[in-house]
Parts: sequence; C-alpha cells; structure tokens
Amino acid sequence: MTTTSTNPVISEVGRSYLRLQRVPDVGPVRARNLIAHFGSVDAIWSASMAELQHVEGIGPCVAESIFRSRDEKGVDEEIAKAVECELRILCPEDADYPKPLLHIPDSPICLYVRGTLQPADSVAVAIVGTRRCSHYGREQALRFGEMLAGAGFTVVSGLARGIDGEAHRGALRAGGRTVAVLGNGLGSIYPREHEELAEEIAASGAIVSELEVDIGPDFKNFPPRNRIIAGLSLGVIVIEAGEKSGALITARLATEYNREVFAVPGNVDRPAQTAGSNALIRDGQAKLITCLDDVLNELGEVGKSLRPDSSLLPTDAPLFATANLAQHERSILEAVSSGIEEVEGICTTTRLDAGSVTSTLTALQLRGLIRLLPGNRFVCRTAARSEPRAEASG
Repeated sequence: MTTTSTNPVISEVGRSYLRLQRVPDVGPVRARNLIAHFGSVDAIWSASMAELQHVEGIGPCVAESIFRSRDEKGVDEEIAKAVECELRILCPEDADYPKPLLHIPDSPICLYVRGTLQPADSVAVAIVGTRRCSHYGREQALRFGEMLAGAGFTVVSGLARGIDGEAHRGALRAGGRTVAVLGNGLGSIYPREHEELAEEIAASGAIVSELEVDIGPDFKNFPPRNRIIAGLSLGVIVIEAGEKSGALITARLATEYNREVFAVPGNVDRPAQTAGSNALIRDGQAKLITCLDDVLNELGEVGKSLRPDSSLLPTDAPLFATANLAQHERSILEAVSSGIEEVEGICTTTRLDAGSVTSTLTALQLRGLIRLLPGNRFVCRTAARSEPRAEASG
C-alpha cells in the first residue's frame, strides 16, 4: 500500500512504523514477523499480550516492551528532532522508500533521509573499502565513482574516510547522484571532516540512516549499516580491504541478497590493505574488474541499457559526446581532440592556467577519456587506439 501525507516529514502510517522501531529488542526481522502475523503495522498496537506472544520470535519480555510502547510522546519528540534537522522519515509503505530494500529480509523499519531519493536510485552500485587506503586505492575509488555516475548509476557508499569518501567525490565530480549510508543518526555527521562532503551529497542525492536522530557513532552500528549499502545496490565493488575489513561484511551480505560482488585487484605487497579484497577474487567470491565495461558486462540488461550505443554516433564522433562533463573539462577535451597534445598548447587554447589544466588532465585520464603518451603528450582515447603501430626496424 502506498501512502501520502500532508506532513512533509513522516506519513501517518510512518508514525506507527516509527513507534515500532523505537521498541527495545524489536529489530527489522521481528518487525516483519509482527506485521506479517497481524496483517498491518497498526494492528500490532491493538493486540493483547497473549496475542503478541503467538508471533514467532516474540517472547514475554518483548511482548511487554511492545505493549508498553503505545505512548505517542516519544514518537512526537523524535519527529520534532527530524523537523529541526530537515529530515524525512520513510517507512516501507511510503512511495519513495527505496524499492530495492523491500526485497531484503531485514529491511529498515524506518529510514531517515536528508536530501532526496529518486526512482532512478534503484540503478545503483556500491563502492566500499578500507579507511586506511593507499594512494592507488583512492585513485581507483575516485575513478570508479566517476565512471559509474557518468554512466547513469547512483553510487552508494558509507561516507567513511578512505575509499568511501573518494567514491562519493568521484560521483559528485561526474555530476551524478550518490547516496551515503551512515552508521549514526543524521543529527551529526561522522567523521567530522566529511561534513562539507555530506552537504554536497545531500544536494546531489541523499544521506540516509535507520538510526534515531541523536544516536552517535558506535562500532556495533556499522555492520548493520553495511546491509543497507548492499541492499540498495545492484552490485558491490570492493577496493582495498584487509582480512577483517567491514567491506567484506558488505560483500557477504551482497551475496546473500543475490547482488553482484566485484573487486579491484590490489597490491600484494600491502596485505593489511588488500588481503581481503584479493582473497575475494582468489576464492571466486568476487569478479575481478578493472574498468566500467567489466561492471556493465556482469549486470545483464541493466548494463546494456547504460552502455553508450556507438551505433547512434557518427564514426568520427569524439568520445566525450556521451560524457557528463563540466565546461572546463569539455574545453580541454575539445583541445586534445583537435590535436593539441602538450599542456602549454592546451593552456593557450583554453585560456586556463597550467594548474587547472594539469589537474583536469589527470581527472580525464582517471575517467578513461584521454591517454598520456611518452613526452608528456595527451591524446583522446579513441585517437590513442587508432594510432598506427610503429614499423619494426630492419
């Protein structure tokens, strides 16, 4: 059933779900059992103690907790906090509750949202990995975040330091959508240094959590957070994860939810950072990927629908014809496409300073749009592919 409400923060049926979420010892699985048994969330609140105890997993103590949680005061106070923080609280019966989460067995009872969720966010890929990543790991997270968002995927991650943060930044740099799933309430941002990044994400996607507004970061809340990351996504990409990394929990949950699992190969000389992700590949638990096409190939019809159709472009069309680029990126790529290969010439043509040109050229390399040749020369990827092979001497 889809509900609407004049209250922009929570629907009427959402209040019943929020009350249920606030009951001690009632998590997503018990909540689902209760709703299935009584037929609706509202029916739970008119059930007797004896009737509650007939539900699978509900003993006398939990039944008593439910029975005593009919007071609206706590619900009203929580909604007031959400209003103050400019959040929405969604329940599974709301139209904009993420549809992929409805198909996992432990979907959140309520989901707090800052920003906006859209139907297109159902076409999402998660990127996860270690907080203490290498420079290579950061580059790959940024690269895949940018490529996926540029192709039309929503990029999902956890806003943590390291891989997560770079994945979000890559999606934002591509002008795409990204969703951050937090392991604390949305009354604060963790880590603190990502507050500005969080604001950018909320403006171009959403920050979400199943936890009440004032709940602070706590290690025990991060593994449950990972199931939401996996549940929101068609597939999960692991970039640098140690043997005990939380990213491996996300990968395992993705497998349980029948999602795809991918891994970017990591440096074998850095086992603290890559032992877990490399083991996923070695043991056949994740598909090795190095580029966007590897992901698209594994996502079947969804991947095909997001792959640029080269037959719709003239044979000499520039590669950036289907890319989502900022104006300065487009100017630089047009200069390179016209045959200007060196930084000095690109600066003269675009009237951009050398620092901006150099950093943008690096970003365009990460996106796979240009290639660096010997002598610090740059060419478009299509031009690089069509270069004649050097004749063998003699």
